[in-house]
Amino acid sequence: MSIIDYGSNGNGSRFQIPEPPSSHMRSDRIKKGPSRMGNRALLYGTGLTPDQLDRPFIGIASSFTDLIPGHVGMRPLERKIEQGISAGGGIPFLFSVPGICDGIAMGHKGMRYSLPSRELIADMVETVAEAHALDALVLLTNCDKITPGMLMAACRLDIPCIVVTAGPMPPGHLDGKDLSLVRDSFEAVGKFEKGEMTEDEMFEMELEVCPGPGACQGLYTANTMACLTEAMGMSLPGCATAAAGTAKKQRIAYDSGKRIVELFHEGIDSRKVVTRDALLNAIRVDMALGGSTNSILHLIAIAREANEVLDLEDFDKLSRSTPQLCALRPGGEHMMQDLDRAGGIPAVLSILAPLLKTECVSVAEDSVCDIIEASEVKDKEVIRPLNDPYKPEGGIAILRGNLAPDGAVVKVAAVDESMMVFEGPARVFDTEERARAALEAGQINEGEVLIVRYEGPKGGPGMRESLALTAAMAGQGLGDKVALVTDGRFSGGTRNLSVGHISPEAAAGGTIALVNDMDIVTINIPERKLEVKVSDEDLGHRRSTWEDPGPKQKRGWLARYQAQVSSASEGAVLRASSSMVQDIPELINTVMGIVGVMQDAKKD
Repeated sequence: MSIIDYGSNGNGSRFQIPEPPSSHMRSDRIKKGPSRMGNRALLYGTGLTPDQLDRPFIGIASSFTDLIPGHVGMRPLERKIEQGISAGGGIPFLFSVPGICDGIAMGHKGMRYSLPSRELIADMVETVAEAHALDALVLLTNCDKITPGMLMAACRLDIPCIVVTAGPMPPGHLDGKDLSLVRDSFEAVGKFEKGEMTEDEMFEMELEVCPGPGACQGLYTANTMACLTEAMGMSLPGCATAAAGTAKKQRIAYDSGKRIVELFHEGIDSRKVVTRDALLNAIRVDMALGGSTNSILHLIAIAREANEVLDLEDFDKLSRSTPQLCALRPGGEHMMQDLDRAGGIPAVLSILAPLLKTECVSVAEDSVCDIIEASEVKDKEVIRPLNDPYKPEGGIAILRGNLAPDGAVVKVAAVDESMMVFEGPARVFDTEERARAALEAGQINEGEVLIVRYEGPKGGPGMRESLALTAAMAGQGLGDKVALVTDGRFSGGTRNLSVGHISPEAAAGGTIALVNDMDIVTINIPERKLEVKVSDEDLGHRRSTWEDPGPKQKRGWLARYQAQVSSASEGAVLRASSSMVQDIPELINTVMGIVGVMQDAKKD
């Protein structure tokens, strides 16, 4: 390294600063050259040594929080990732992003913040990584919106990134039975309301359902996204299903820390991994597993940040040609620990190999093809072969019709065969709370179709999950007797005939806003149809008298969100506000006016 003489330091002596070596590190912009003296001083103030400035700066975006069971066990994983980064020759920097537990936010206005938090998380990771010129990232995550938010940031930044999901929670146990959160707590509420469960029994069960740290035990949204993250190549093999709190998970965290430094030197940025082919592989896995319908929102949003295009037709096309190989809760009785024992995502990939793009790049040293060759299915009841699937088609379907011209989503994997074609009179509710009150009052009848509207991305705002409602319906024994159609969305734990993501939503003047009580609604999953039996002429008349209720949120973050969010069919992503675009000419005129005043003042 050569030396540059930069002159006197003010007391008669000379000082020298090493010339920066040639480098491809982003972090050089904050640590190299004489103009970065103040930056280096601040870095030294964190305890760094001069020789550490020549190493890549690796951020660890941790979503640790005491508020979420899926995240309370992250402290040991943070340490293991730091150790791996250091062993690989990088310098680890830990920073934090927030997280929301959908289960705790469920059933009250807090759920309006859940989906919007995805955008905040992506923005926060981007902000820290850009402001501090980090060279690469390890993204430590677990729950519903945090994982997709971090993936969106990874693709937006397009630097080397590895995702470490903290792992699923083991099942609870009571009276010799395995317990999972949704079926054995949320659905228990309906049983209590029906008089089939006492308060003492509820209390005993709620103490046992969640035995410790981890994401909820079934194939709900958190574990679905962990599986799809691994399937698209953004996590090391085995990461998605390795249980929280295990030594196996800690080893994966260490290996991820070490591997991220190698990815930096190899120049493997996130968009080299998250390609359209990788996203299509993730959809295949989603369909084979029978994953959460929320995955559609998230994969479309991730694709957008990766400059790739996904739409609802991609999901439906792949669903029709991908058999469902697994039956995990809520669509079956297996849990995540069973999937891990059976070989995890690598084993699922090995069965799907004839349908996959196997030459995709992975953050692992091996390609998807190599991962497949090294894997095997260890339990053919948990992961079935292609010629003996649980169902011949995938676990999610896209429905269309006059009730959802731009599409709607249903988790077929959790629908009883008797409900695949359903028709009944509509019962219309403008909020989830009104529908819930009617259910509690015993006013919901078998054969009806509940329409819950103004709960979409804009209308909610925030597109709340309706788990409290669907779980109560199941608990009351109505799950296979009543259908639910909403412009909101569902928990990954929702089962039975629950159709969500209706687009356009009610707040955007979609057809769902025009449905009246006792209109006949038809749901035909095999034919992918969702229709209300009302003539175009009558719908046109109703539309002419429909009044926009206006925004529910007048201030705060959700007010901005509802003004900028796209439809569910587009991933419910934020876009530039039209009002902002309209204000640009006025802003320019204002600035020019100020400049003119300043110039006149200067002349005077």
